[in-house]
Amino acid sequence: MHTFRRSAALLALGLGTVASLPALAADELHYNQISLRAEVSQEVARDLMIVTLYTEEQNSDPAKLAADVSTTMNKALAQAKQVKDITLRQGSRNSYPIYDTKGQKITGWRERAELRLESSDFAALSKLTGELLTDLKMGGMDFAIATPTRKASEDALLKDAVTAFKARAQLATDALGGKSYKIVNLNLNSNGYPQPYLRAPMMMKAAAMDAAPVTPDVEAGTSQVSMTADGSIEVLMP
Repeated sequence: MHTFRRSAALLALGLGTVASLPALAADELHYNQISLRAEVSQEVARDLMIVTLYTEEQNSDPAKLAADVSTTMNKALAQAKQVKDITLRQGSRNSYPIYDTKGQKITGWRERAELRLESSDFAALSKLTGELLTDLKMGGMDFAIATPTRKASEDALLKDAVTAFKARAQLATDALGGKSYKIVNLNLNSNGYPQPYLRAPMMMKAAAMDAAPVTPDVEAGTSQVSMTADGSIEVLMP
């Protein structure tokens, strides 16, 4: 009976020792691991111009008002379609009542409709904008990074970020006296690609109704974009 109990105890101890081996192995995987971060950046030109134009009118007859706004917008659309490499999008269109001084009786209606123009050809879009300003008003001018440009810069930055991470990993390995290292994990993230940069209407040169069209000044500028490489390495010691 005592022999059986002793054997059972030894068996339990043996199983406990075997069960702890994976845990020890897992701990060893994290031995000599360090976290690193590398970041690279570059200036990227805002090469997409976005112009928002609008018309706003009011009338006591809502049907007549809608017709007048549609006529103005249709004329602008037809004119814009004649210019190559410009993307046209109709923006929001809203109408709302105008009340008397007491705020009780509707005395008329006001309606606003927007037209959005996009192009990488700044000269063509600027010229068209100046022409359209004879009938429309400037809502804003934005500049962004076009999708092909963004993808190309991301690809270039990704390679640079990986190279920078590997250089930092080797520097850390040398500092610790290691013989080599292996990458445990690596995450790459880009940032800095801007949303369209709004230029307020008062910063634009607008054409007067009785004057020749004036081409708005264009200064797109650049944005600093970056790519970060975050990860960890395991340093292999001699």
